[in-house]
Amino acid sequence: MKRRSLNWKKSIRFQFAAIFIILLIAVIGAIFFVNTAFLTRYYISNKKEEIVESYEQMDALSESLGTSSEEFKTGADRLTADRSLLVVVADPGMRILYTTERESQKMTERLLWRAISGDPVQEPGYNNPPGVGEDIGDDGEEDMPPDDVTLYETDAYKITKSTDPAMKSDYIELWGYLSGGDLIFIRTPLESIRESVKLSTRFMLYIGLMIAVVGVVIIWFVTRRITDPILKLTDISDRMAHLDFDVKYESAVNNEIGELGLHMNEMSMQLERAISDLKSANLELQADIEKKEQIENMRSEFISNVSHELKTPIALISGYAEGLRDGIADDEESRKEYLDVIIDESDRMGELVKSLLELNHLEFGARTAEMKRFDLVSLISGIISSSEILAKQYGVSVSFDDSVRGYVWSDESMTEDVFTNYLTNAIHYAKGDKEIRVSLEDQGENIRVSVFNTGDRIPEEDIDRIWEKFYKVDRARTREVGGSGVGLSIVKAVMETLNKPYGVVNYDDGVVFWFELERAD
Repeated sequence: MKRRSLNWKKSIRFQFAAIFIILLIAVIGAIFFVNTAFLTRYYISNKKEEIVESYEQMDALSESLGTSSEEFKTGADRLTADRSLLVVVADPGMRILYTTERESQKMTERLLWRAISGDPVQEPGYNNPPGVGEDIGDDGEEDMPPDDVTLYETDAYKITKSTDPAMKSDYIELWGYLSGGDLIFIRTPLESIRESVKLSTRFMLYIGLMIAVVGVVIIWFVTRRITDPILKLTDISDRMAHLDFDVKYESAVNNEIGELGLHMNEMSMQLERAISDLKSANLELQADIEKKEQIENMRSEFISNVSHELKTPIALISGYAEGLRDGIADDEESRKEYLDVIIDESDRMGELVKSLLELNHLEFGARTAEMKRFDLVSLISGIISSSEILAKQYGVSVSFDDSVRGYVWSDESMTEDVFTNYLTNAIHYAKGDKEIRVSLEDQGENIRVSVFNTGDRIPEEDIDRIWEKFYKVDRARTREVGGSGVGLSIVKAVMETLNKPYGVVNYDDGVVFWFELERAD
């Protein structure tokens, strides 16, 4: 049986794998996009929070200790020790009170520039310090403020993102005033954020590719683990559709697919049982139909044969009775002859009806076998003794070889019917030396009973038909001996009821009829 093949694009394994791979690529792409688009903003935002937090801590420290005290400097060093911050604190006269950078000339210049630049954070009343705006650089050129981008602004401070042309670096800067009126300048470098973003993006790309490759392999094997049981169940259902119930689903996995497999196994058994019952019922129905047809044929045949068999004796009885009525037989001897014919034909009709009733009971199962153990030799000897008068009447000698003795399992009454029919036929049809030889033969598990009589052979074309009802090889001879053509049909019905073999064999000088019974020794 060839399973229907599916397009690989329609297979559940491919669809599962495609969905998971697309999701994996989408997640990696989303991470890559977020990293590229928002990492710089996040980094700057984080730096801004860091510098604001540092300002608030320095302001709190200045309020509690004062910016001129040594304790303030110690506390400020401790606050800025673990951060990449450059801090300058100066009084309104631009005297540096605290700095994290010992060489703070550039920081001082920047702070002074912020003070005189007119920015909103400058408080009224401050005068421009002398020399500010003049050539203060080593190169003789005036230092110009860098390009700034304002990120956040309050009344106390302003946060900007700036690029220092001299350092060629980006910074986040906070400049403003502490609560005590001192100026404060805080700078934190952006540490080449663009390069960091590029490096991070490249790293994420490599990691994403590795995850994608590993993920595809894992997804392929995972989907195989999921889809293989489904494909196996598909194959089982296909074989069930073709009435093949031998295959069963076997799996140690205790999940929904395992439960489905167990249910399919149970459904397979139920379907097999239902189909088996249906086939049995169909066979029984077919047998009943055939039996009904057989019964109808037997009924028609029975009526036809009985009508034929009874027609002659009824005609004889009617003719001889009319002769007696009309006084054809004048003398006593003629009347006795007429009456003998009427009596003989009436007896023949009675025997025929009796045989037909017995055969009918056997064929329709009204008569069942009652198996018991009995002495076969004793039964045969008794029947032969009872038939001596008939044998003498036909001038036939009967011999019985009882050298093989033993008990058999059978229905004694049915066995008597079979042997009596064989012996009676042998007496009626014996010719030549008119000898009948009865013998028993050991056949291992069975004992064979044979009845041989000298006389004419049975034509080969008639051997298979002699067991049919009313079939007569020599109708004239059968009529002469008073046979009805039912005896061998009774033998056939009995032996089929007993489920034992029987038959007939031609010899040069006669015919032997035989049957077998189960040995009971």
